[in-house]
Amino acid sequence: MESKSTVVLATLFMASLLTACGKPAQSASAAAQGGGPQALPVQTEVVTLQPVPRMDEYVSTIKSRRSATINPRVSGNLVSISVRSGDHVKTGQVMMVIDPVQQEATVQSLKATEQQKLAVYQYNQVEVERQRKLFQEGVTSRDALDQAEQAYRNSKADYEAAVNSRQAGEKELGFYTIRAPFDGVVGDIPVHVGDYVSSSTLLTTVDENRDLEAYIYIPTERAHEVHTGLPVVIADNSGREIERTAIDFVSPQVDDQLQGILAKAPVHSPQLRTEQLVKARVIWSTAPAPVVPVLAVTRIGGQAFVYVVADQGGKYFARQRAVKLGDTVGNSYAVEGGLDQGDKVIISGTQFLVDGAPVQPLG
Repeated sequence: MESKSTVVLATLFMASLLTACGKPAQSASAAAQGGGPQALPVQTEVVTLQPVPRMDEYVSTIKSRRSATINPRVSGNLVSISVRSGDHVKTGQVMMVIDPVQQEATVQSLKATEQQKLAVYQYNQVEVERQRKLFQEGVTSRDALDQAEQAYRNSKADYEAAVNSRQAGEKELGFYTIRAPFDGVVGDIPVHVGDYVSSSTLLTTVDENRDLEAYIYIPTERAHEVHTGLPVVIADNSGREIERTAIDFVSPQVDDQLQGILAKAPVHSPQLRTEQLVKARVIWSTAPAPVVPVLAVTRIGGQAFVYVVADQGGKYFARQRAVKLGDTVGNSYAVEGGLDQGDKVIISGTQFLVDGAPVQPLG
């Protein structure tokens, strides 16, 4: 209803202008006596001071505090991949298997060697006890007992070495099965079944999708201003606010590649994911400043203007005024220049106004 009434009022206003323009014989004195254009009724709003944040916006990356890059500890061909990118995995869940056939054969060989060493060790254990009894009875010489004891010690050492080798082989065999290190989400999987992989091959990543942080790189010229506790607004690519947080870590060093200072801020919104790019608005300070409704602003050639109401002897006129706008604050713009507190700006029918047009403020 309000838009229809505005159109009707604007139509009446334009009709009055056309009527005035269609009477060239009318004298200036007649116009002064009330024959001029009718005043357009308009809604107004008084410019007030509101807390306006001074902030900068940076591209930020969401990262998990617990993230693992999965590289194999052995070499071989992948024989199975049992997860996909984006899957949720549990601690110890099998993700991939590298062909273990050769290592399984090695372990079997080590087990056989261990059994041989065990047999020799057990024989020498019995033999050394027999030689001790014979020596005590005076049947055998000290030299024979010494030889038996030496053979026992050697076989014991050989057996223990074989046990260690078998255990190491079995442990290495376990490395052929790639398991999730903790509960998390599987990242990109750049390898395929059949690929030959080694310790330098990236298999995938696992990120715990909680305890997330926004990584924000602050330009070095802001180094003297950045500190823990600074408010941060996290927004999506469309500028919609997702979460409000604060910086809780500032790196003491400058990143040599980005030439920025790393700042971190914790985030908890379920909308956020690891490696997601978001906008981080770092609020440096907040101070009172004039604000003007978005509806009051018009643009001509890239320059922002508003219409203010000018009172001239009880009659009101629209005066166009150039303004310098700052950041948006809700549904208003912060004004950095061109308006003062108490100015009355026009917020309706601005598309029908020209500088100096008579208006009738409604509020």
